[in-house]
Amino acid sequence: MDSFKDIDYKDEDEELRTNNNYQKSITMNKKILLPLLAFVAILALPSCSGKLKPLSAQYIKADPQPLEAIGGEVPVTISVTYPAKWFNKNATVTVTPVLRYATGETWGTAYTYQGEKVKANNTAIPYGTGGNVTMKSSFKYKPDMKKSELYLTFDAKIKNKTVKLPDIKIADGVLATSELADAATANPAVGADKFQRIIKEAHNANIMFLIQQAELRSKELNKEEIKDWKDLVENADQTPNQNVSIEVSAYASPDGGLKLNDALAERRESTTTKYVEREMKKRKVDVPVDAHYTAQDWDGFQELVSKSNFQDKDLVLRVLSMYKDTEEREREIKNISTVFSQLAEDILPQLRRSRLTANIEIIGKSDEEITQLAQSNPSALNVEEILYAATLTNNQTDKEAIYMKASQLYPNDARTWNNIGMQRFRAGDLAKAQEMFNKANSIQNNSASNINLGLIALINGDTNKAQQLIGGASDAPELGEALGILYLQQGDYAKAVSSFGAAKTNNAALAQILTKDYSKASQTLSAVTNADAATDYLKAVVAARTNDTNGVIDNLKAAIAKKPALAKEAAIDLEFAKYATNSSFTGLVK
Repeated sequence: MDSFKDIDYKDEDEELRTNNNYQKSITMNKKILLPLLAFVAILALPSCSGKLKPLSAQYIKADPQPLEAIGGEVPVTISVTYPAKWFNKNATVTVTPVLRYATGETWGTAYTYQGEKVKANNTAIPYGTGGNVTMKSSFKYKPDMKKSELYLTFDAKIKNKTVKLPDIKIADGVLATSELADAATANPAVGADKFQRIIKEAHNANIMFLIQQAELRSKELNKEEIKDWKDLVENADQTPNQNVSIEVSAYASPDGGLKLNDALAERRESTTTKYVEREMKKRKVDVPVDAHYTAQDWDGFQELVSKSNFQDKDLVLRVLSMYKDTEEREREIKNISTVFSQLAEDILPQLRRSRLTANIEIIGKSDEEITQLAQSNPSALNVEEILYAATLTNNQTDKEAIYMKASQLYPNDARTWNNIGMQRFRAGDLAKAQEMFNKANSIQNNSASNINLGLIALINGDTNKAQQLIGGASDAPELGEALGILYLQQGDYAKAVSSFGAAKTNNAALAQILTKDYSKASQTLSAVTNADAATDYLKAVVAARTNDTNGVIDNLKAAIAKKPALAKEAAIDLEFAKYATNSSFTGLVK
């Protein structure tokens, strides 16, 4: 029994020692593990404020879609939603849009945002709730941008540690229809001629009468004025390219009452008409004579008073405007005694008259005569005739030759040089055209040359200079078209439509397309005088926007036939993106 007990105690002691060692081991492990776990927990604390992870594209929106060239720029508005618990409290993130294309990339405006604990002046994004931001940017348009991709790039740091975040694609391509505006196809402004086939002239002479009399006085009939007038009528009647007629207008002054003056004016007309007819018969001049009279010449009275310089003329003019009845007018004016005496002395005598008018029509050279002389003897033409001669031919070489001759004969007329420049512009020789427009302006600064220089500035992409030149021009029929193209290139499409008015050109139709007036644009394109490949291409754009598949194919086919390079353009033009799987379309543009 005793030995048995000894054995048990021995085992028990060994077990106890083993348990004590185990507890010591656990205690020791706890002492080691607890600080380690605490350290790991401390290291894990930043994750409680969120690590920066790649931002999903679903939180980003670019407007417009697709991007669109407007006024030579590609503007974009980017809306970003940072979700809750994404933006680390110690993070700083700079976001920059970049447009990438085959030949390079263009960077937009950078925006910097920060976490709540960052001490800086950037827009802060709350960690707990996240936030919405809007970024606006713009890229100078380049043709290669038609096929491009818009990305957002991220330059991120948490405290001083850089965090790599991937770029995110947010848009594909640029719609560049506005860039089809073409100043090179505009009608340059012409220095217009003032040629008139029939020039009408009116030559007057006056026979004066004494107060309340209708008798012709020899003193009046023997005046040089009357003699010269009669000679003028006779010469006009004898000149082959002139027609002449005579008008007799007899008047009485407003004083004296309507009944008296009516009879008096009638007698003056009668005696004057008989005199004129008698004199014409003596000279063997057979021309029509038209005669009439005016009882009270209030219009003449008002005109003379307005031109006078006597003190109370404003008072008299006010009476004329206040009283329309002739008797009231006369009575009120006579009531101003100091005024009336001066009127009776200076104004009324000039109204007691018969006016003789010789209406002469001068018939100019015929088109055939002018054309023949422009070729054989241009010096026989005056400047208006030779400038007009150039309008009688559709041959551009012949036009320019006539303008060249005009510049030699009339070198001090700015129009001759401008019109040479106009021909060079049409031929695509912009350097020579600019030289001629500047020469014209050196003789006389003029709207036509400034408009044309403005068109050259638009072709060269200098819209500011074009604005100065075209905006300061006036009185030229071509101004509206030049302004229309300027507004197109500035991105103001409504103003462009207004400026083009009823013009039937590709540029006018483009403005209508960009304001979404497709019906009007279609009508304009159908009426373009010299339709070209661009006309057909714009018709295809209208068809695409109105879901006319056949119209797209037919018009593109016509455009590409005239200008094969348009096939490549159409292939990347987003106007036709929805036809990318159409076999007829792909067959055209491949």
